[in-house]
Amino acid sequence: MRQESPSSALFPVGARVRQRNLGDAVFYRVTQFFAFMILALVAVTAYEMYRTSSASIDAFGFEFIVRSVWDPVRDEYGALPFIFGTVVSSVLSLVLALPLGLGVAIFLSELAPAWLARPISFVVELLAAIPSIVYGLWGFFILVPWLRTSVEPLLIRQFGSFPFFSGAPYGIGMLAAVFILAIMILPIISSISRDVLTAVPISQREAALALGSTSWEATRIAISYSRSGILGATILALGRALGETMAVTMVIGNRPTISASLLEPGYTMASVLANEFTEATSELYISALIEIALILFVITLVVNAIARLLVWSVTRGSEVQQ
Repeated sequence: MRQESPSSALFPVGARVRQRNLGDAVFYRVTQFFAFMILALVAVTAYEMYRTSSASIDAFGFEFIVRSVWDPVRDEYGALPFIFGTVVSSVLSLVLALPLGLGVAIFLSELAPAWLARPISFVVELLAAIPSIVYGLWGFFILVPWLRTSVEPLLIRQFGSFPFFSGAPYGIGMLAAVFILAIMILPIISSISRDVLTAVPISQREAALALGSTSWEATRIAISYSRSGILGATILALGRALGETMAVTMVIGNRPTISASLLEPGYTMASVLANEFTEATSELYISALIEIALILFVITLVVNAIARLLVWSVTRGSEVQQ
């Protein structure tokens, strides 16, 4: 006959199950509470911004988004120049940084020897940790003079007939903001993409090589398996570019105008909040600035929602193919 252990006699099976179930239930409720706290924090933040911007919403309504006038003296406000500057600078910087960052990631994960990949990876991660004010100072004292004396005069001579490169070589302007943002988000794209490519099983590459594929074809297979991670890194970099403040403020020119030329000064939503919030005196002025913050908040949520949908669709497509 099987003898029961002393622990079994002291703690019957039913009691142990109840104790385990009680612990699981408490752990589930606590983690659920923390998850709902995040949702509540987002909801409270959105509500407070909406409440404090109600004066601007009542005064201008939906026209606030499409108005291009920003005159604190007459209490006339519109957010279109700031939305335009934010979207254009972020998207163009992503267009520049994405191929460069992906190329760096492919080189570090697929091609570079270990003795070279380690120091370069360290430098890339170090670039991601540099404060934005340091990037802003470097952009103001190094990048802007270089653009003003070398790059922009060349662009005006060669492509001045196009509206994108017309105007005077100020140095400070949308082009400088695009370059500084591209440099800032480049480490994010490259480091995350490198980690994603490294996580692809080595058997995938070995199987491709065994079937006669070239090194580039094997790398393409690894990239196809990493599409969702690379897409997530891209959207994360876009979110960083949308919300960047100090570095952009120091080089973009801070003029609320809409121009097709990249050489002209511009303004972003984060920059106007940093520049003018402490100078706002009237209630409508403060409310207009908070409404800009609310718009930036909504844009960030929409971008993250689109990112989740894209990652889900790419992941689902990969599962269907497999």
